[in-house]
Amino acid sequence: MSNNVLEMKNIKKSYYGTTVLHDINLSLKEGEIVGLVGENGAGKSTLMNILFGDEVIASTGGYEGEILIDGKVENIGSSFDALNLGIGMVHQEFSLIPGFTATENILFNREPSKKSSISSIFGDRLDTLDRKKMKDIADSAIDKVGVKINDSMLVANMPVGHKQFTEIAREISKDNLKVLILDEPTAVLTEKEATTLLMSIKNLASRGIAIIFISHRLNEILDVCNRVVVIRDGFVVKDSDIKSITIDEITKCMIGREVGERKRDDRNFDGKGVIMSIKNLYVDMPGENVKGFNIDIYDGEILGIGGLAGQGKLGIPNGIMGLYDAEGDVEYKGKKLDITKPICTLEEDIAFVSEDRRGVGLLLDESLEWNVSFLTMQVKNKFLKKILGGLISYRDNDEIKKVTDHYIEALNIKCTGTKQKARELSGGNQQKVCLAKAFAMAPKFLFVSEPTRGIDVGAKALVLDALKGYNVKHGTTVVMVSSEIEELRQICDRIAIVSDGKVAGIYKASEPVEKFGALMIGAGV
Repeated sequence: MSNNVLEMKNIKKSYYGTTVLHDINLSLKEGEIVGLVGENGAGKSTLMNILFGDEVIASTGGYEGEILIDGKVENIGSSFDALNLGIGMVHQEFSLIPGFTATENILFNREPSKKSSISSIFGDRLDTLDRKKMKDIADSAIDKVGVKINDSMLVANMPVGHKQFTEIAREISKDNLKVLILDEPTAVLTEKEATTLLMSIKNLASRGIAIIFISHRLNEILDVCNRVVVIRDGFVVKDSDIKSITIDEITKCMIGREVGERKRDDRNFDGKGVIMSIKNLYVDMPGENVKGFNIDIYDGEILGIGGLAGQGKLGIPNGIMGLYDAEGDVEYKGKKLDITKPICTLEEDIAFVSEDRRGVGLLLDESLEWNVSFLTMQVKNKFLKKILGGLISYRDNDEIKKVTDHYIEALNIKCTGTKQKARELSGGNQQKVCLAKAFAMAPKFLFVSEPTRGIDVGAKALVLDALKGYNVKHGTTVVMVSSEIEELRQICDRIAIVSDGKVAGIYKASEPVEKFGALMIGAGV
C-alpha cells in the first residue's frame, strides 16, 4: 500500500476543446514539501484548481483521472469536498473579507459558539459566538505562522504582507489539515517576511502536513522544498529530488531553453527637463502611507521607486491617480494636477498599471477586447465609429479586435482568443493584459506598480523589455514601483528609495546594489 497522503494520477483537463493538462501525475508524502514550478499558463493553477475543487473545473466539464487521499479514491467536486478531506489552499489573489477582523476571517464559517440563556430555552440556533475561544484559536494559528498580527484589525486596514499571513493562519487553524497548497505565498512579502514564512513552512511540514509550494522565486524552491516538479505546456517535464537539480536546470525545464543572467541595459539618459514635479505629497493608503514625498521626474526617463513593504512606495502612484485620499502639489508639464479625481489625471495622458490587477486593473468577467479597449474608449473616445456628424457613436469592433490581437502577439499573452474572459487567464497573463490596457491609452507618462509580481522568469523578461521598448519607441516617461531592486537596476535610469513615506535617497541605477540596500534599511549616507 502506498504511503502517500496525496496521489494525482493521469489528470487531464480541457477548456473549450483545448487540452491544458496531459496525464499529470503528482504525489506527496506526509510532511513532504514539493515545489511546483512552470511558466504562467503552463497548467499549475488548473492542476491546483482540480485538487481544491474550484467551481471553474466543474463548470467546464470536470477532469479525467483519479485523486487519492491516504490511498482512497476521492471525488472532489467542490472546495467543500476538498476542505472536508483536509486540503487547504492559499490562493495567489486574496480571498479575505475586508470588513472582517483577522480573527473573524481565520474562523469564518467555523466559529465556536456558546450557550446563552435564550438559546438554552429556544435551541442552538440562538447560541452566541465564543469570542474568547475564537481569539485563542486565531492567536495560536498566527503564532504558528511566526509573525505578529493584530487579531482585531480589519483586513481592509492591513498591509499586504499581513493579509497573506492571515490567509495562511486561516488554513493552518483547521484541525484536519493534511495537504496545504501555497500559491505564490511570498510574492507580496518583504525579504524579512518571506524568510519568516519559509521557516514556518518547514515547521508545518515537521508537524506532518504535506505542502505544495508554488513559486517563481526558484531560490526559495531550493531552500524549502524536498522535491521539485516542473510543468511545461500541460506536461510534467521534470520530477526531481531538490538536491539533484540546480536553478539553471529548473529554468531550462520550465521554458525549454537556456536563460542567461540578464545584464543591466546601457542607457545614457541625462534628463530632458522636468515633466512631473511632486512636492510634499501625503497619501492615506492603508499600510503604504506617504508622508511628505518630494521628487522631480525627467521627461523620457525610466525612474524606479523601491523600498521595503509598508514604507509608502505603493501609495505614491495610487495617490497621484486619485485612488486614495492625497494632498500635496503635483505639477505635470508645468500645470497643477487635480489628484483628487482620477479622470483629471487620465485626461492628461497619464496611465497607471496597478499592483492590484484583479481588484483595480481588470474587468474579470469581460473579454480581453473589452479589458484592453474600455478605458481608452471612455477617456479618449477611441475605438468608436461616429455617424450624423458625431451625434451618435458606437463601438468599432474591428479596431478593438485589431488592437487586442496586436497586444496578444506583442506581449505573448497565452489565451484562446480575444473573446476569452480575463478571469480565465493565469496571473501572469492577466498582468500582461493590464499592461496592454495601459499601452492602448498611448500615454505620455506611465506609472507601473509591481509589474513582475507573481510571474515567471520568462514573463518577467518580456514585461521589462516591453516597458523599456515602449519608453524608447514613444518617449514615454515610465515610473516603475517595485520591490525587486535588481529589476529596477536592469532598466531604470535612476532609482529613488522610499522609507517612512519619504525619499531616503536617489542614485543612478548603475550604482552598486549595496547603496540601495543601505538606504532601504536606513543606513544610507
